[in-house]
Amino acid sequence: MPTALAADRTDSRAAEGPSAHGRLHSPVIAWFDAHARDLPWRRPDAGPWGVMVSEFMLQQTPVARVLPVYEQWVARWPRPADLAKEAPGEAVRAWGRLGYPRRALRLHGAAVAITERHGGDVPTQHAQLLALPGIGEYTAAAVASFAYGQRHAVLDTNVRRVFARAVTGVQYPPNATTAAERKLARALLPEDEATAARWAAASMELGALVCTAKNEDCGRCPIAAHCAWLAAGKPAHEGPARRGQTYAGTDRQVRGKLLAVLREAVTPVPQTALDRVWDEPVQRARALDGLVADGLVEPLPDGFYRLPLT
Repeated sequence: MPTALAADRTDSRAAEGPSAHGRLHSPVIAWFDAHARDLPWRRPDAGPWGVMVSEFMLQQTPVARVLPVYEQWVARWPRPADLAKEAPGEAVRAWGRLGYPRRALRLHGAAVAITERHGGDVPTQHAQLLALPGIGEYTAAAVASFAYGQRHAVLDTNVRRVFARAVTGVQYPPNATTAAERKLARALLPEDEATAARWAAASMELGALVCTAKNEDCGRCPIAAHCAWLAAGKPAHEGPARRGQTYAGTDRQVRGKLLAVLREAVTPVPQTALDRVWDEPVQRARALDGLVADGLVEPLPDGFYRLPLT
């Protein structure tokens, strides 16, 4: 993790204010204008709901895996009210193999709240977005910025890595977002609302395509001349880069296999059918109990299970 000195440096740089960092805005936004990927949720016809759906799906999931599921989702449920009319289990079914399926339940819950509280339209205000079930600070800021062009600090992993390197001079940001990072992000925001929204999207894309966690391409970076980490000789992080989570043999894998059976079934599934997906009974039972506790699976009498209807 970054040292205390690095954190102090973040505070001091953030305190300098937006003018000290203004040299970063134009080159990053110009690069984005030339190199941004043509993603469906960035198109005008996506609307705020399309932006919100993408933000739920993209959490811890690569764009390539999200694209086909996203397209099917918005075709089936083009408005929040369309999803709200369905059983929560249908959201889980349509989520497919994106992983972390509780996101599907949270998105369904948000759709119900939008329908009941906001007449079926994704709310425009950050505070209203934050009050929706399943939406945290990042998602509220992202939807307000990307869907409505508002001025908010949007801090995902890619943005945090760009700021850590370019401004703070360290290879990786801390494992969890810190107050110093939020302060820096606010200091980096352009004053103009539309420019700030463009900056949020552009800095995120820069981290996704150029300033990547591994094999960063500094030769293509539009702000290489201003990067504190590059100027320092790209010193290695004091700790190892975060590793991807192991999947094989974990409860997550068992949960996925159990859910796959239930997603494909049109009628309740007997315990015996679930028993066949994993040989180890203790882990299998633990995984199934976890799915029930998370509201992803509904137990029925006589040892049957189904995706939730309510």
